[in-house]
Parts: sequence; structure tokens; C-alpha cells
Amino acid sequence: MNKFRVALAVAALTFTTATASMAQTAAPLKIGYTSVEYVLSQMPESKQIESQLKDYSTQLKNQLDAKATEFRTKGEAYQKGAATMTDVVRTDKERELQNMQQSIQEFQQNAENSLQQKQQALLKPALDKLQKNIDAVAQENGYTYILNSDGASPVLLHGPKEGDVSDLILKKMGITPGAAQAAPKVTAPTATSTVAPAAPSKTKTKSKK
Repeated sequence: MNKFRVALAVAALTFTTATASMAQTAAPLKIGYTSVEYVLSQMPESKQIESQLKDYSTQLKNQLDAKATEFRTKGEAYQKGAATMTDVVRTDKERELQNMQQSIQEFQQNAENSLQQKQQALLKPALDKLQKNIDAVAQENGYTYILNSDGASPVLLHGPKEGDVSDLILKKMGITPGAAQAAPKVTAPTATSTVAPAAPSKTKTKSKK
């Protein structure tokens, strides 16, 4: 099954945390950085988010499996009895199978979209909390900007260890920094088995009168 990393919605976080008062002063520019993924994985909310996403994904997958099983059963029945069906019945069965196959494809696409919306909704409170504490750490420690070091093409290309404020943010939230953990992941729902047989083509066979 395809897996994809949870969308952290980092775009919703503004890491240029300079306040108006900071911008107006002649204080030296101080830049810090953090890994949003690391900090999020340390937050107690992370495990709950991952659990809820897993439960929701399982519900969607069970529905998808049920649809796939029904389609497969009807497809096998069609293949066994097609030779004895009249043209009218055969055409009706073929149309039914084609509609079922299309319905399964649409359900899977909608399920993936629904899952992404679910994870964004679950992550929002944690991300809002993170942003609030990033702002507080920046102000208390004199950082003009705090950048996010995550991503395939991270904003931060180089920086000294003392510029990493991740642990300061965790401590600000009352969390003891620990080893890096996996951020919440979500599994895109897919049918347990391949949806088969494919919807039959309308091939003429001799019918019994």
C-alpha cells in the first residue's frame, strides 16, 4: 500500500517571527532554526494524531474492501453465466459492473482526499500551539527570524548548532527533548486485493433462445 508522509501544513506557520518592535530597533540580526517535524514528533499530541489517523484510514479501507469484494463476486458470477444470458441481461450485467468499477475508483480518490483533510484538521491545533511557542522563544531569546530546516530543499542550508532552537521550543511547552521519532504518518486506503475482474467488454456471444 502506498504510504505518504503526513502533510505538516508548514505553509500555515510563518517562521519570520520578527515583531514590529524588533524591526524598529537597531539590534543585531539574530537568526535561529528548528525542525518542525522533530518538534511535532516530540509533542504528546503526535501519538494521538497518529492513532486517530490510523483509525480513520482503517474505516475507509474497510469500506473500500467491501466494495471490491462485492465487485469481484459479481464479476465472477457474470463470467460463469455470461454464455447462458440473453443479450439484454448480459448488457445489463456489464453496465452494472462498469458502474461498480467506476464507483470504486471514485471512492478511493475521495477517501484519499478525505484522509488528507482529516490529518490537516487534526494537526491544526498542534501547529497553532507550536507557532505560539516559536514566537515566544524568538522574543525571549532575541531571535529576529526562526527558519524551518525540514524539507527536501530546506530553507536553511547551513547553520551552527547553537542556532537550533528546537529544544528551547520543546522546553517552552514543558516537554523534555528526546530522541527523534517518526512524525505522524497516514496510510492511503487501498483495497486489500486487486479489484478483479475488470469490467467486461461488450463481446457478443451466442445466446440461448
